[in-house]
Amino acid sequence: MADQPETLGQKDDEESELEELEEEVNQMAQKILEFRAKLPDQLKNTLASILAAQRPTLVTLSGDGSEPGPSNDSDKGNGALLAEEDQENADKIQLLKQKISSNASSMPIVLKRMKECMSKMDKLELSNGIIHPAFKKKRTS
Repeated sequence: MADQPETLGQKDDEESELEELEEEVNQMAQKILEFRAKLPDQLKNTLASILAAQRPTLVTLSGDGSEPGPSNDSDKGNGALLAEEDQENADKIQLLKQKISSNASSMPIVLKRMKECMSKMDKLELSNGIIHPAFKKKRTS
């Protein structure tokens, strides 16, 4: 009979421990739901701030002799400076496109020459290692 009270006490302990574990699981599940809801926004904000920190600032010189600093859209000379830089960038892009087009158009010629060279190398390999006497090094003793 002494064993029965111990088993009842053990059952109560096990049940209370089980309830505690279930409560912890429910709390963890709630935290996971909160993280899933907040994490994408946090990552988006973090990435945006990192990119903003790495973005170069446009330095302009004011006509009033003030220090150069980041550009403001309210500056009158800023629009002309931006237009000039945009034109320079457009010219550079156009030049780059022309070079790429030129390289692409010369690709068949380069490919033909490569095939010719590869065929010559294959012929050399098939010659069983015979080297023309003109290319042999003369040995002096």
